[in-house]
Amino acid sequence: MHSSLLVGYYNAQILIDLGEDWLGKTEGLKLDAVLVTHAHPDHAGGLKDCNRCPVFATRETWQALQQFNIVPGNVLSHRKPMDLSGMVGEAFPVEHSTRAPAVGYRITANRVAIFYVPDVVYIHDRTQALSGISMYVGDGSTLTHSMVRKPKKHLIGHTPIRTQLTWCAKEGIGRAIFTHCGEEIVTSDERTLGATLRQMARHRGVEAAIAHDGMEVVLR
Repeated sequence: MHSSLLVGYYNAQILIDLGEDWLGKTEGLKLDAVLVTHAHPDHAGGLKDCNRCPVFATRETWQALQQFNIVPGNVLSHRKPMDLSGMVGEAFPVEHSTRAPAVGYRITANRVAIFYVPDVVYIHDRTQALSGISMYVGDGSTLTHSMVRKPKKHLIGHTPIRTQLTWCAKEGIGRAIFTHCGEEIVTSDERTLGATLRQMARHRGVEAAIAHDGMEVVLR
């Protein structure tokens, strides 16, 4: 399935990203809000049938979504915390695509915070984004091979897991999960890949895992 994260706190539930292959598959969810990281179809294509709750995205994302005939919803600003049914969400700009400008979301519930960024080259204001978080949920497009390019002024693509683990180490994050898995991961032997990932993470003082559909994590 396309990457999507459901965050729950008591009776509140917010969904981050809703890719195209989720069309018609969210009827059973009772959502308080949907947040969108960027306008690529594998992150926002499912919004075509999402009309049961408020949808939040940046102005740049709503503009990019016009080509998919998705009606604009709530506009959010970078670095402006917003209340989400008892949780607090804050959007941090990241480098990934010039055609679909992206953000990562810091979500805080009580004293527990996570950061979700499924497509990323570089996080602006990285220390503020990652300071004090309990878990980093990052871009699993590649384990070690760089998919970063600079065709013009801006970097585009995906930073490997190895580099993101170094970010976590520098910011004192002890736990990371990687989603949005690319070919290097999905075609590899699971046991060999897992051992390589754990070894890379241990060297940086981080506990890490690859996400899978239906994965659930409880943070206290």
